[in-house]
Amino acid sequence: MLFLEVLKVYYSIEMDEELKNSVLKTGTSILGIVCKDGIVMAGDRQVTGGQSIIMDKNYQKLFKINTYLVASYTGGVSDAQLLNKIVAAELRLKELRSKSRPSIKEAANLFAMLTFRNIRQFSTIISIVGTLIGGLDENGETKLFSVDPAGGIYEVKEYDASFGSGMPYILGLMERSYKKDITVKEGVNLAIEALKSSTQRDTGSGFGIDVFTITKEGINHVVRQKIEPLYREEKK
Repeated sequence: MLFLEVLKVYYSIEMDEELKNSVLKTGTSILGIVCKDGIVMAGDRQVTGGQSIIMDKNYQKLFKINTYLVASYTGGVSDAQLLNKIVAAELRLKELRSKSRPSIKEAANLFAMLTFRNIRQFSTIISIVGTLIGGLDENGETKLFSVDPAGGIYEVKEYDASFGSGMPYILGLMERSYKKDITVKEGVNLAIEALKSSTQRDTGSGFGIDVFTITKEGINHVVRQKIEPLYREEKK
């Protein structure tokens, strides 16, 4: 019993250190904005391997899980992909069993429960993922939730960048530019500017921008932009 208690304490310390060292090093920029007529979600396209190499320049970080739900992730790609698949399957099973569609809040709580459980199971490699979840409820209301890498959940009332490496640059711009009762059209333009600001300064973000809107009309992928390098001769 003493050995088990020591193991638990050791594992807890290791997990805390992993969270401290990794949460703000997840190379990504994602953003969710609450608007008066819907939700805007955006993300960059760069995938890094550790802190030294770019693995993919064209990876879309926003996933349309079903007809009413979009999720975006910070953290390990494999962890995010697996979480996405599990949530999609569980929501479909719940819908089939209950004959009713889960709410966005229920979906967000499922993300939170799985995230909470993943980092508390004994493993040599801890799954650490932060998530933004936006969607449209059956009553026509749009909602945005944020799940932190430790499994904590809260409903976003204005905007959030979910612990990606580009978060400081995004939040700095949003703090000055976001206004209450912003429209989805204005939110799309603001999201583009925030992602551009991030990719200019954050080494973990870049190569493109994707923006989704969630309104009563449904989910739409409204912006697809690719950053292409251009070399020019400098004038002396």
